[in-house]
Amino acid sequence: MPRLSDTMQEGTVSAWTKNVGDRVEKGDVLAEIETDKATMELEAYDAGVLERIVVEAGQTVPIGEVIAVIGDGSGAGSGGGTGAAASPGAATPAAPAADAQPEPPVSAAPGTPTATPVAAAPSAAATPEVSAAADGSDRAVKASPLARAMARDAGLDLSTVRGSGPGGRIVRADVQDAIAALGQAGQAGQPAAAAAVAPSGPAVTGPAVTGPDVEEVPLNNVRRITAKRLTESMQQAPHFYLTRVVDADELVAARARINAGLAAVAGDGPPAKVSVNDMIVKAVATALRAHPEANVSFAGDKLLRHRRIHVGVAVALPEGLIVPVIRDADTLTLTQISAVTRDLSTRARAGKLKPEEFTGSTFSVSNLGMFGIDQFTAVINPPEAAILAVGATKQEPVVRDGAVVVGHTMRLTLSIDHRSLDGATAAKFLADLVGLLENPLAALA
Repeated sequence: MPRLSDTMQEGTVSAWTKNVGDRVEKGDVLAEIETDKATMELEAYDAGVLERIVVEAGQTVPIGEVIAVIGDGSGAGSGGGTGAAASPGAATPAAPAADAQPEPPVSAAPGTPTATPVAAAPSAAATPEVSAAADGSDRAVKASPLARAMARDAGLDLSTVRGSGPGGRIVRADVQDAIAALGQAGQAGQPAAAAAVAPSGPAVTGPAVTGPDVEEVPLNNVRRITAKRLTESMQQAPHFYLTRVVDADELVAARARINAGLAAVAGDGPPAKVSVNDMIVKAVATALRAHPEANVSFAGDKLLRHRRIHVGVAVALPEGLIVPVIRDADTLTLTQISAVTRDLSTRARAGKLKPEEFTGSTFSVSNLGMFGIDQFTAVINPPEAAILAVGATKQEPVVRDGAVVVGHTMRLTLSIDHRSLDGATAAKFLADLVGLLENPLAALA
């Protein structure tokens, strides 16, 4: 399992595109791997014959685990086919380098390859899948490494579980079903099984977590890593918040004029359009250029001041949150920002982003205005120093020249890491950002 992103610690094999016995060439796509951010293609590092698939589709393993064996076609490492060794004493398939260590983290700089070879020592995932039953009998039980680990943590006897995998192999879903069944039946002697929702997670307290009225939904990689990173952010970064109300009349009017102009020059093709969020990203980039002290990251005993401005834009996916990055946003025109944002968002929803397209942001924008949210606070995306939460643009009574009139307003809340920015410094940045949004032509200059 290669490292396919800078935050990746494990990967899930979504699907194999080659079968055992297939001839593969270097660069052929072997499988689709779901990382913490996207689903990516795994390419073969060498030519040969796919002799064995160790980790089946749907299984999750850490970086460095052997997931398949490519050999010369002699079948020496095939172990009898997908996921099963020939006998209880079969030899472990040869890894790329038996005494090598897992690869170091891959840099997220532009141009990073989508997959790099991993030299990994033989691991539990690559060992024969046949072992003695959990009750100590000599009856063999075939199970995936993940299923074994889950059963062990739950105190479940694998010999009582019916496998649904190839050749009756027990997989994760079989163990989860067995744990749920034991919990519902309330069997004595299996107290751990009834409470085993996430074996590696914290203890669960409160109402029962199993039963006919509860559906267990395992965390996917995106939600698991998001939970970890944002928990660390709230625990380690002292957040504080600044809120401003934007007089958005000029912003709304400028957007309407820009889109009308784009439609007029579109010809027969579909007209390009800019959104309010595109204009906010442009204004944020312009403000960061004027306030480099806000374009920083906290790094222990020092601050890292970034010379380039890369703005992350939060995108909601069914499986979780991802933050594609608009690189050098201060150098792009408004229409370029719009095109880049639309492309990144489309490919993010399709799970087709490259690692360098969702890493390396220096400031983030999270906009929930399209959902009718007036105001909220966002959790800082580490290691950045700040994130801007954008509320809805709406009409409401405002006071102008001593009279109450109807105007467009929008609320911005800036979350700041107090280790990196002081209140006054952040307030000046936010004030200039509001000024750019209330006078949009200044941001476009």
